[in-house]
Amino acid sequence: MILLLSSTLPIILIIFYLLHKTKQPRALTTLPPGPPQLPLIGNLHQLGTVADPHIYLYHLAKKYGPIMHMKLGSIPLLVISSAKLAKQVLKIQDLAFCSRPNLLGQQKLSYNSCDVGFTPYNEQWREMKKTTRIHLLSNKRVQSYRPIREQEIAHMITNISNCSPLGQELNLSEMAMAASIHMVCGIVFGKRYEEGGSEMKRFLQILEESEVLATSFYVSDYFPTFGLVDKISGRVKRADVMCKGMDSFYQELIDEHLDSRSVKKKMDEVEDMLAVLIKLKNDDESSSSGITWEIIKAILMDMILASAGTSPSATIWTMTALIKAPKVMEKLQHEIRSLVGQRGKVDEGDLPKLPYLKAVINESLRLYPPAPLLLPRETIHASILDGYEIRPKTMVYVNAYAVGRDPEYWENPAEFIPERFLNSNIDSKGQDFGLIPFGSGRRICPGMSMGFLTTELMVANLVYSFDWELPKGIHAQDLDTNPTGGLVVHKKNALLLVPKCYGV
Repeated sequence: MILLLSSTLPIILIIFYLLHKTKQPRALTTLPPGPPQLPLIGNLHQLGTVADPHIYLYHLAKKYGPIMHMKLGSIPLLVISSAKLAKQVLKIQDLAFCSRPNLLGQQKLSYNSCDVGFTPYNEQWREMKKTTRIHLLSNKRVQSYRPIREQEIAHMITNISNCSPLGQELNLSEMAMAASIHMVCGIVFGKRYEEGGSEMKRFLQILEESEVLATSFYVSDYFPTFGLVDKISGRVKRADVMCKGMDSFYQELIDEHLDSRSVKKKMDEVEDMLAVLIKLKNDDESSSSGITWEIIKAILMDMILASAGTSPSATIWTMTALIKAPKVMEKLQHEIRSLVGQRGKVDEGDLPKLPYLKAVINESLRLYPPAPLLLPRETIHASILDGYEIRPKTMVYVNAYAVGRDPEYWENPAEFIPERFLNSNIDSKGQDFGLIPFGSGRRICPGMSMGFLTTELMVANLVYSFDWELPKGIHAQDLDTNPTGGLVVHKKNALLLVPKCYGV
C-alpha cells in the first residue's frame, strides 16, 4: 500500500488542485476527536505510509482516546481501541455496524459480493453465512477434517526431527506455513501439492495475489468521483489479470471434482469443502439450491485466504512468546508431557485436558492477534456511540491489538502472563470483548473453531516433541516481535530455532 499511495500522491494533488475551491461541508462538532487532517486526503498520508497500522493506531489512541475519528480521502473512519467500545460496536449496536465497505480489490476477489468475508450485510450474505456455518464449518464437519490436521502436523514434526540430530537451526515460520497450506488444500479442495513443485508454486502465487488484492490502494475507494484514475494508471487491469488467474485456478479445481473419476469418494476419505459445495449446487431439494459457481468460487477464496495464514501466524507468535518466557515454556511442556507420556504425539482428543495450553494460546492471541484490525466494518445507519454522532457509511476499524492491551480491562497488559486465563471464564470465542482475535457478533469469523483446533494441535506437538533453543549467540531478550503488514500479520523476521528431540 505504501508504494501504491506514493505513486498516487501526484494524482491526488492534481485532484486537490481541481477541487480546492469547492465548498466543503462544515464538520459536525459531535464527531469524536482525532488527529489533524490534510485538505482532501484527510489522514491517508498517515495510514498509507506506515507498515504496521494497528500499532500506529494503538499509540495514536493513547493521545486521542479509545474512539477516534479520521478521514481516508472522502471516507470517514472510526477507530475503536477499548474493550468497552468494542462491546458496543460488536454486540450492543452490532446491527448498525455490521456491514462492509465497498472496496474495489475486495469486491473483485469476492466475485462482486458473493462471499462471506467481504460482502456487505444483506439477505444474500445471511444465506451464504448460513450455508458456510451449517455445511462447511459445523462441529461435525470440522471434526471430519481431523485426519488431515493430524496427518499434516505429524508430517511437520517428522521433518523437524530429521533436522534435530544435526543440531542445526531451522526456519519454524516456513515449517508452520507449509503444514498449514497442506491442511488448507486437503480440507478445502482435497489435494496435496508436492513441496517446491509447480502446483505448489502456483497455489502460493494465488495466495499472495489474493492478499495483495485485498489490501491494495485504489483511488476510487477513497475518491469515488475519480475512479477513472485507477483505469488510466493500469491498476484495474492488473487486478483483472490477477482475478482471471484465480478464476482459472478455481475452475480447474471444479472441473476435476466434476470429473466422474473424481467424484466417487471412498468411505474412508474426507469429503472436502468444494465437494460439499458442488453437491449443494446440484441438490434441487436443498435450501441452498440457489448457489452459483460464482458463489462457490468466492467461498473457496474465503476459505483459502482466511485459513492459510491465521493458524501459522498464531502458532509462530505463540512460539515466539514461549521462547521469550522460558518458565512458561517449561510449565507448558510439563503439562503436555505429563498427560501424553511416551505416546509420541498429541492427539486432538488430548486438547480438552490441557488448560494451560489454552491459557498460553489465549494470552498469545491477546498480545498478537493474527488479524489485528479485523476486517473493516461499515455503518448501515446513523447511531450514537459514547455520546458521539456516527454517520452512515462510516468505515470502522476495531483494533483488536489495542483492545488486548486495554489497561482498563487487563492488569499489566503488556506482559505475557497466561495464568490470567486459568480459573477464568474469559476466552477468545468472541464473548469477552477484551479478547477478540476473531471478531464477534454477526461478522465473527465462521472458521474460528477450526482455527483454534489447528493452532492448539500445532503448538502442543511442537512443545511436546522438542526442546527448543535459539541459535548460538542469540538471546531471548533479543528476539524481535516486529510484524508484517496485511490482513493477517506474521512475524516479520522468520523464527529461527534449534530443535532437540524430547527424550534424546
